[in-house]
Amino acid sequence: MFIKRNKAHKVMHKVQDIFILPRLNYPNMLVALLLLVTACKKLDLAPSDRYTELTFWQSNDNVNSALNNIYSGLYTSDRIFYNEALSDNAFTKLGVSSGVDALSSGNFTISLPRFQNDWAYYYSGIKSCNIFLENIDKNGTLGETVKDRMKAEVRFVRAWHHYNLVKWWGDVPLLQKDITPNEAKSVSRTPRAEVLQFILNELDAVAILLPTNMQINKADLGRITRGAALALKARILLYEGNRMADVITVCEQLMNDQAQNGTYALAGSYTGLFSDKLVNKESSESVLSLQYVPQLRVWGDYIDFAPISAGARTNNLSPTQELVNAYIMTNGKAITDAGSGYDENNPYNNRDPRLAATIVYDQYSWTNPDNSKQTIYIKPGSAPAGQGANEYSRAGQGTATGYYWRKYWDPNYAAPGFSSGLNLHLIRYAEVLLMYAEAKNALGQMTAGVWDKTIKPIRTRAGFTDAAALSFPGTGSNLTEIIRNERRIELAMEGIRIDDLRRWKTAENVMNGWVHGAKYGDPATDNGYIQVQLRVFDKARHYLWPVPPAERALNNNLSQNSGY
Repeated sequence: MFIKRNKAHKVMHKVQDIFILPRLNYPNMLVALLLLVTACKKLDLAPSDRYTELTFWQSNDNVNSALNNIYSGLYTSDRIFYNEALSDNAFTKLGVSSGVDALSSGNFTISLPRFQNDWAYYYSGIKSCNIFLENIDKNGTLGETVKDRMKAEVRFVRAWHHYNLVKWWGDVPLLQKDITPNEAKSVSRTPRAEVLQFILNELDAVAILLPTNMQINKADLGRITRGAALALKARILLYEGNRMADVITVCEQLMNDQAQNGTYALAGSYTGLFSDKLVNKESSESVLSLQYVPQLRVWGDYIDFAPISAGARTNNLSPTQELVNAYIMTNGKAITDAGSGYDENNPYNNRDPRLAATIVYDQYSWTNPDNSKQTIYIKPGSAPAGQGANEYSRAGQGTATGYYWRKYWDPNYAAPGFSSGLNLHLIRYAEVLLMYAEAKNALGQMTAGVWDKTIKPIRTRAGFTDAAALSFPGTGSNLTEIIRNERRIELAMEGIRIDDLRRWKTAENVMNGWVHGAKYGDPATDNGYIQVQLRVFDKARHYLWPVPPAERALNNNLSQNSGY
């Protein structure tokens, strides 16, 4: 496990904070660094009792600490989970994560904290990367091969941060070097195409330098690999929409040339990827993950995701009826298809096995950490006498939609707080297969052979056995919709549904109107399905976020996106 607390995390915290802490306010960090450098130049003599800018990078522990810190700032659990509520997959009601509910409802101003927080988060991460790249060669004891690998890892992270900025804002300042406070106040937005080309060039360059997942030892699991660089490149190209041939080329590198680029395969258990410690951390399906260590580096979001009766505090994020409806039947048909066998009175019977692996519904059989079972009663009136209140009527603390999350439930969580040491997947091999299928289909090349290499193994792993669900769909099937829906189901609660809606330009359709919960509401309204939140998505404005006003107040050269 690469990200862990060790000596490198304990070395000279004050110096580490000055140089590499990624969440510091960007201008303030620049000023602090400038003052330190100025002071050192005046003295031109390094104190012997502490690290300074002159000596910090000479320590191998400090270099490793700096790199660990960059890894820890790659992404956050709340961005993975709560970004689901920016889409039609989930709903959040409490304004967590800087107003996700305001974004999803369209009821926000350009001063929404989420915009400022994300802008600062990614640019702070970029600054940490640039400082590392400009200083690591001051170290004279680490081998050149080791330093080259470290540089490649940091360049990947810098590319990752730039792409997240491009994804939300379009044109953004491209920062290939550390800049001064004055420069930070005068940089302008670089055209999106130029930033994108820089990112792709960087991924090509670092892929050559990075080891494959088979070339790193167990202690280094979690390090960025050649496969991660290629998979991120494929995702970026896919999101462009007009480079499907390139997507196919990159995916085939991962699928067909594993000796050169890494050995990847689907894990045997879908549920295990998100709950079983060994499968979660050591499966060859993981291409890039946020690394956690039980008791030492954990995430604690699940206390607000699990059923209240299973010990959760409240519910901050709940799946929508729209997501539940997307799960197909075990015969491969959508619930709206003729002959599907769907029964609205028994809606969870004979459904895609990933439904039960992902979502908790009324009368769900929940397994506790001690392997005891309990039934989760959600629908009003469903709980037997003496069992207490049902989940939907718990004085506003229970689920607003009639559903809870099961995916990423950690049976070995640390009490109290549901703190989990499970890794959070950012890119899985299943996504590589789905990207390949989508690109092939977009070019009219989706055949039974491609299906059998992509969708069929994904569904087989999920637990499908009916030949009708596993076989290539017949003539007249809407392959685009089938592949998109497969992606939605396989990757639910992994934070990228909103990216798909934006790149497909379907957000303007599915993110307008009511998002619903289970059929516990007024029968006269939407056939009894709970009206949870009225969503608004303005296609003229909402495909890009506004540049934060606070940033524009500091820098007159930052232009604003259209409509804001």
